[in-house]
Amino acid sequence: MYFLSIFAIAAARIGAVDDAGLRPCAAFLIRNGLDMRLTSFTDYTLRVLIYLGLHREPGRLSTISEIAAAYGLSKNHLMKIVHHLAKQGYIETARGKGGGMRLARLPKRIRVGDVVRSTEEDFALTTCFQNESDDCPIVPVCRLRATLLHATHAFLEILDRTTLEDLLQPEEQLTEILRGRRAP
Repeated sequence: MYFLSIFAIAAARIGAVDDAGLRPCAAFLIRNGLDMRLTSFTDYTLRVLIYLGLHREPGRLSTISEIAAAYGLSKNHLMKIVHHLAKQGYIETARGKGGGMRLARLPKRIRVGDVVRSTEEDFALTTCFQNESDDCPIVPVCRLRATLLHATHAFLEILDRTTLEDLLQPEEQLTEILRGRRAP
């Protein structure tokens, strides 16, 4: 599962990022318990897009079976994801013999923030995000809600600046790893 942090900006301020801005930051945040888990649906959705982004040769269609084999995922779960991605316009699908799927947009035109928003139900980190009449007695003066809201906006801002094209690096290594896992 991917771990993405809503506290990435804070980590950047204390030097917990590399030049690319993410890898050591994520490790630092996970080590220190400052992570946010996205649903497996979102995780697998991003994996499908990465796979299709790595296999975008002209005329090539990828299948659910090959993606499931590459990642060790359930075909049934991937069918729901593929349906969602097609409905959202991220991929094109073709049914029948010789059918499959491919990206409907260039990787640089697919923002990770948009994908995540389309797959996550909400980003409520506490009950006071969900319900203004929360039973917490400090709600009227609490600064935690505003702080977490600000952190959530920062998290989404980082995802909005990240495209599928960014996730396809290092392309050769990613392709090789997934090639080794595909069914013959």
